[in-house]
Amino acid sequence: MRARTRLAIGAIGAVAGAALLTGCGDAGSSGTDAPATSASGAGCAPVAGKQLIALQDDKKLQNSDNVIPAVNSKAANPQLIAALDKVSATLDTPKLIQLNKAVNEDRKTAKVAAEEFASANNITAGIAKGPGGDIVVGAANFAESQILGELYRIALTAAGYQVKVQQIGNRELYEPALQKGEIQVVPEYAATMAEFLNTKDKGGTPPPVSSPDINTTVTALKAQGDKAGITFGAPAAAQDQNAFAVTQAFADKYGVRTLSELAAKCSGSATVLGGPPECEQRPFCKPGLEKTYGLSVGKFSSLDQGGPLTKSGLRDGSISVGLIFSSDGAFATS
Repeated sequence: MRARTRLAIGAIGAVAGAALLTGCGDAGSSGTDAPATSASGAGCAPVAGKQLIALQDDKKLQNSDNVIPAVNSKAANPQLIAALDKVSATLDTPKLIQLNKAVNEDRKTAKVAAEEFASANNITAGIAKGPGGDIVVGAANFAESQILGELYRIALTAAGYQVKVQQIGNRELYEPALQKGEIQVVPEYAATMAEFLNTKDKGGTPPPVSSPDINTTVTALKAQGDKAGITFGAPAAAQDQNAFAVTQAFADKYGVRTLSELAAKCSGSATVLGGPPECEQRPFCKPGLEKTYGLSVGKFSSLDQGGPLTKSGLRDGSISVGLIFSSDGAFATS
């Protein structure tokens, strides 16, 4: 699953350790255990199709995992933050989907995809020069993080810095390096990083500090960052969080575009939910769909998290709905 999990309150999970998790969520992270449900209606059988769409999370089950730049506080200055914020201001989820498609499906390098995007979107226009110096941008070990790292490189180069992008690995590796100043900048995800720092600060399983509201999440994130010596820039509109996908053909046949519509029209025995094994227990996955939306399914198919098995299951008509990431290139329409 691209070396990350969102199975509790995070984004680069296995990549970031057990404390970090969003998508389906650690049991109890929603505050209550989801009640057991049974599928008593007819449900909606899978419909094969190539094009995937994400159903709108209209009741805000997922927390706000917007892309946000994280900066070692000693390296932070107004010009550096402003350059990174220029990337945030340009990036929304549809654009992030296209960037991921360019790398994961069209097989461009992260560097080429970022440079083409930066040119097309005038990312460097109006960026003020900073004091200069060497900057290392750390990137996690999945394509999206590397693309974001390259976009940060482009913006910071325009601000007068000598910039290198270095693939670090998972959050357990790069977050301490960021704190120590061994790297200066990392692309992050608001809810995931807030929970990672919260758990690191308090230990155990503390109450969540992130929220479906991005302003609430960023306020909590910055408070945690102040303790850790990490400064955060502005969040992008782009989000990479758990999404429940169906084929376009499924959506058209059953008339569903939101998770509320899915629950109202498709609760029942024919509906098959696909996702990682943990989905059956985690409150941001199957129990969350049951509790927040009242969705009942006839069968759960244990596949992967946002990976090829789930996407293939949707496209070949093996599952009705599947858990994948909201910025996945599979959502691209061209």
